[in-house]
Amino acid sequence: MAEFPNPLPKVSIDSEGPTLAQIIRHLRYANQIALRAQSFGHHPFGATLVAPDHETTLLSQGNVDTVNHAESVLIRSATTNFGPDYLWDCTLYTTVEPCAMCAATQYWGNVGRLVYGLSESRLLELTGNHPENPTLDVPCREIFQRGQKAIAVIGPIAEVEMEIANVHQAFWQNSH
Repeated sequence: MAEFPNPLPKVSIDSEGPTLAQIIRHLRYANQIALRAQSFGHHPFGATLVAPDHETTLLSQGNVDTVNHAESVLIRSATTNFGPDYLWDCTLYTTVEPCAMCAATQYWGNVGRLVYGLSESRLLELTGNHPENPTLDVPCREIFQRGQKAIAVIGPIAEVEMEIANVHQAFWQNSH
């Protein structure tokens, strides 16, 4: 089991955003979606889209394959079902920090807030140089900062990081 020597700093949560209890609940649900994806033979990534009330889950999605990541598939579906103004007030919850492709999809899909449990850099520590997960080490915040929309980012979340890390550690150690 991987141990993370330095505790993560407290994540600041804005007054209009979700509470820490809501964040933890939605990330745990996304982790259940990731486990479901894994049970179907996919990589264990999960995402959910939550309405502006911070309670209602609108969509959930597990990973499909190397180009149909949970976040990208979910956001493409969301844009066909909801308008951009509504999506701007929604929150994307994802087990692991979105890769460059998924962050760009969120940006173009106009989802205004992101919450993730495990950072991309921590995932890379767990997977190493695994041929099925050639990580692009580009933080999503860096991608969003280069755009013209102020997408709020909350994560990683220390309260669920180990739960998510345990799923990935078990999966990547046992896969090809």
